[in-house]
Amino acid sequence: MALDGGILAIVIVATITTGIVSVVIVVGMYKCAKFGVETYLQQRGGGDRDRDRDREAEASITRAGGERGSTDDDDDVEMGSMSYFFEDIQNERPVRFSSRQLRAFTRNYAHKVGSGGFGVVYKGRFPNGAAVAVKVLNSTLGKRAEEQFMAEVGTIGRTYHINLVRLYGFCFDATVKALVYEHMENGSLDGYLFDPTPERTVGFGKLCEIAVGTAKALRYLHEECAQRIIHYDIKPENVLLGAGLAPKVSDFGLARLCDREDTHLTITGARGTPGYAAPELWMPLPVTHKCDVYSYGMLLFETLGRRRNLELGPHARESQEWYPRWVWHQSEAGDTDAVVARAAATGGKRDREMAERVCKVALWCVQYRPEDRPSMGSVVRMLEGEEQIAAPRNPFAHLAPYTSSAIQSSGDTTVGPVVSAR
Repeated sequence: MALDGGILAIVIVATITTGIVSVVIVVGMYKCAKFGVETYLQQRGGGDRDRDRDREAEASITRAGGERGSTDDDDDVEMGSMSYFFEDIQNERPVRFSSRQLRAFTRNYAHKVGSGGFGVVYKGRFPNGAAVAVKVLNSTLGKRAEEQFMAEVGTIGRTYHINLVRLYGFCFDATVKALVYEHMENGSLDGYLFDPTPERTVGFGKLCEIAVGTAKALRYLHEECAQRIIHYDIKPENVLLGAGLAPKVSDFGLARLCDREDTHLTITGARGTPGYAAPELWMPLPVTHKCDVYSYGMLLFETLGRRRNLELGPHARESQEWYPRWVWHQSEAGDTDAVVARAAATGGKRDREMAERVCKVALWCVQYRPEDRPSMGSVVRMLEGEEQIAAPRNPFAHLAPYTSSAIQSSGDTTVGPVVSAR
């Protein structure tokens, strides 16, 4: 009987234990099922909200596009449900737009503000009223258009600086490849340097502010970005001016990212604009970020002279030497009065001192050997008077001697740089 009682006790304990385990398993399965259902409902609800938001945005774009096709003169696109686009813009991330949205922003591409080999630029407005510039790349360029697109998005799209034009977003589909930038209301610097209209005539002090702002943009690209960015095409046309003539560097279609450890880069094909491009860009040699310094120096010369460095064709002025070398000859002779007088004709002592400083910095920037050119950080400090400027060396020693017979033998009224055969 004792044995039977022990067996009975074991059976009872086993039964109770089995019941407890079963209850725990059932409770666990219930909680797992409940969690799964809640997660599914949340995801489904979020997806529904996203789809609803997308449908509302598409409806807003359609309405905007319809308005632009009509005769309505309203300048603003309805805000509608487009505000979520601007969350990314406020977070400084380029947004991907559809071609339909671009048509709405630009009123079906109604206001053309510029064109070139790359394509056409149109003025538009975001739904919140902010003015934008939409650059539609030329589809006939094929691979070149894609390369320019990737260069701009891959460089300016990852940067933010007060002196760099802001890339709001882009469109990349089978029919449209476009870039959406902030609109710069006062055009580009060349309109204020070369035969400006009366309303665009500004003092030398303001031109120097523009030059310093441009230098700070290049300093940021070269020295302050996570990866160095080489622009390759610095010139007055690519310095845009906003409110108060605040400068912003634009057009990164030729730009290239590089690691700071890469001191030299090999490029295929010539880059840049003749007259601004550094000598090494036209030779089968490795290049550095100092090619931007050279181009900036050429921009400084044009700021000093308020004229093109190289003037050709029927509208060229009287016979004269290539302007940068003429400035060097005046500097070498210790007679920079003519240079300063043209730059600061209506300014006071401060403008004249700044003109002398700009003259020296420009001569350093265009040194023939890249390693002899200063960094853009040093350029900024010299222009702002924070760094002493040593007497520059002759940057044109590699050129053939300039003589009056060179003018007579050339068909042009302006003699540009001619490389010596020596």
